[in-house]
Amino acid sequence: MKLSSFIITTFFICQLPIYSQTIPIHKTNKKITIDGDLTDWKTPFLGPFVIHNTGEKATQNTFVSLSWNKKNLYIAYKCTDSKIVGAPKIKDTEIFYTDDLVEIFLDPDGDGKNYIEIGINAFSTNYDLLLKCISEECGGWNTSMDFNIAGLESVGKITNDGYVVEIKIPFSSLEKAENSGFTKPKIGTKWKANTFRIDYGNTTEYLALQPYKSLKFGFHQPQEFAVFEFVK
Repeated sequence: MKLSSFIITTFFICQLPIYSQTIPIHKTNKKITIDGDLTDWKTPFLGPFVIHNTGEKATQNTFVSLSWNKKNLYIAYKCTDSKIVGAPKIKDTEIFYTDDLVEIFLDPDGDGKNYIEIGINAFSTNYDLLLKCISEECGGWNTSMDFNIAGLESVGKITNDGYVVEIKIPFSSLEKAENSGFTKPKIGTKWKANTFRIDYGNTTEYLALQPYKSLKFGFHQPQEFAVFEFVK
């Protein structure tokens, strides 16, 4: 193989993981209290997040960790933030238009329909909704803000260098997500999903753990979600 061809091939291979990540969700036997204190968080943090549609480095760092037990999915975020934008608001306020926040999208069956979006700001305001469809192929944008995850717990806490967020999602509540294809996970179960942050500080940035190639629907690119695998 010519050297130039080898370099091009190697470069292409190195770029593939950007759009084909498998994110581990580590099983835990430890008690996790949703209080904004991450000292009881033992699973590794992944990141930093990058600009969602280019993969470029973000101005401020974001890291996420995921764990699970037989009852719940747990997510923790660490966000560096020199200018936190937002305030406490009532549940299901559309804070994604106004506040610094973190988000997770879950599509258990990976069909790009009826997936779940959850967002939390630094002041513990949260929302949860069901994305029934976003593309023309399934009828166009259709969301349900009436969807509620029973037992959802989330806390945002401001720190010296930004803020942290903890989330607990009971698996029992996801069974009620209509047509989501949810089944209770076990070791080896794989979901399509992605985690995000919106940073409205000195410059607005839309960040993701796994970036996208397409620009059409912002964060809503379920065909390009990462694979979240439940592991030991």
